[in-house]
Amino acid sequence: MFQKINFVLVFSLLMVTPFSCSQLSKNPHSSSDASMKPEKMTPFQKLLSEYWEEHSQLFPLDATAQGDHRFDDQFPNFATKEYREGLITFYKKYLLALKTINLTSLNDNDKISHEMLTYDLEMSLEEDKFQSWMIPFHQFWGIPLTFGQLGSGDSVQPFSTVKDYKNWISRLEKFKIWSQSAIENFRDGIKSNYVLPKSLVLKMIPQMEKMISSNPKESLFFSPIKKMPSTFSSQDKSDLEALYLKTIIETVNPTYQSLAHFLKTEYLPKARLTSGISSLPNGKKYYSYLAKSWTTTNKTPQEIYELGLREVKRIKTEMEKIKAEVNFKGSLKEFFDHLRNDPKFFPFKTPEEVLGAFRKVHEVMSPQLKKLFIRTPKTPFEIRQVEAFRQETASAEYQPGNPDGSRPGIFYMPIVDAKKFNITSGMESVFLHEAIPGHHYQTSLQQENESLPQFRKFGWYGAYGEGWALYTESLGKELGLYTDPYQYMGALGDEMHRALRLVVDVAIHTKGMSREAAIKYLMANEPLDEAGATAEIERYMAIPGQALSYKIGALKIWELRNKYAKKLGDKFSIGEFHDELLKDGCMPLEVMEQKLDVWAKNKK
Repeated sequence: MFQKINFVLVFSLLMVTPFSCSQLSKNPHSSSDASMKPEKMTPFQKLLSEYWEEHSQLFPLDATAQGDHRFDDQFPNFATKEYREGLITFYKKYLLALKTINLTSLNDNDKISHEMLTYDLEMSLEEDKFQSWMIPFHQFWGIPLTFGQLGSGDSVQPFSTVKDYKNWISRLEKFKIWSQSAIENFRDGIKSNYVLPKSLVLKMIPQMEKMISSNPKESLFFSPIKKMPSTFSSQDKSDLEALYLKTIIETVNPTYQSLAHFLKTEYLPKARLTSGISSLPNGKKYYSYLAKSWTTTNKTPQEIYELGLREVKRIKTEMEKIKAEVNFKGSLKEFFDHLRNDPKFFPFKTPEEVLGAFRKVHEVMSPQLKKLFIRTPKTPFEIRQVEAFRQETASAEYQPGNPDGSRPGIFYMPIVDAKKFNITSGMESVFLHEAIPGHHYQTSLQQENESLPQFRKFGWYGAYGEGWALYTESLGKELGLYTDPYQYMGALGDEMHRALRLVVDVAIHTKGMSREAAIKYLMANEPLDEAGATAEIERYMAIPGQALSYKIGALKIWELRNKYAKKLGDKFSIGEFHDELLKDGCMPLEVMEQKLDVWAKNKK
């Protein structure tokens, strides 16, 4: 899971702020498309630069995550109708401006940018037809969880200067205002029968309660004070400590108490018992939109469902081969039970041992990367355990670094109990996906490409990004991994998991499949325990359609790889194919294929 989905994209869909471009045009630290001097820009490139400058002001949390620290004290109350209307005005303004551009005057790279920005704006305007603002957050991602990450001092919010520390307090004060509006949005949802499933709300309440600390010095939000730079003066340290304690007591605790109380006493009794969004007003149409948005294709939910069934059947055949290879005599379901429960698959005692095993995977496959990749990222990379406050609901994920190298790309792994961490869970495949050469290569190379306009450097499409990451799981044998049949079984389990998602996501949201039936279906078809299956199904319930992106994208990449290998013969280079695929960053699948077709034509 790429954390940009739950950290950046969500904000881009929802946030607006009332700055005007003129307020910041003289800022010497502007992070707009400034790699090219304005006098050398074409009219279209100037338009993209203006778009990004306004976008950065509209979405200050995005800007912080992208290394633009001009707005680190800002957090607009995007939960209001006024801000949503302002966002629509912004989209329409630039969509109209794009229509004035003469496409014949653009170079190939700018034509791709024009097509992508038009697509983005049209999809954003289409999304506004639905009522998703009535569910401002849920158990899987949202502002209350994100603020815990930011406030920990170990995320993208900087804590290097006294001003940084004060910026965060300013942003935190605005969070209190947002939370009040979020509650009102939830209440509007209650009135309109547009509410979350009860099982998800039950997970949200303890998340809010864990953010409350009776001892403010033990609060997660006090963590930056414990890490203050030694260069701060004694007076600054004393003043900041007092300020943070005051804010925790007067702002943080009351805000999370208010959210927890509302969810427990007012929202939970009104939460729905159904699992899919088809039970919500206009829910079926919204799911069709989400399927289109996450896959960047026009495949219908039914087509995706049938594709999923075919992939489940194919992968099950491969699993039977592994079962035979290790001489397991029972059924495939019994083999799953063996993988879930045999003590030999639980060798770890501490989280550090788990992290060390992932570092070993990195060590083994690193020498093989040059066989498949010519271009590699400059951005540094780290492996970390997920923060304690979100361990129980988090998945393995990647948080991108900064293009300037000031923050590494981070592979986060949740380790609730190291003694229950199963080595057959796909450790090698999850590293390939979340870390190298999956999300770390894709996002880092994209952000490091100075020929891309800013909106493309930081753009994200699930079918491309998650599709690439799933595709890289299939490179394991080429990278010296999957020599252990149990690790390969874990990789097949991960692939099966993505195929099953096509089935259960569509079934939950369009066919009336219940949460309980979906959990049983996962457990019958992959080596996943009940707790893991439950977390997965509740994730799909919370973010409909997102789970479709992985398999759809990966299948398209394999389709193109095979097509060009056949077409080019001995002129085909897997390294050049990967370079061409990655160098221009995330894009809708159709745009990606058009670009690669041109590359293959030129090669031939």
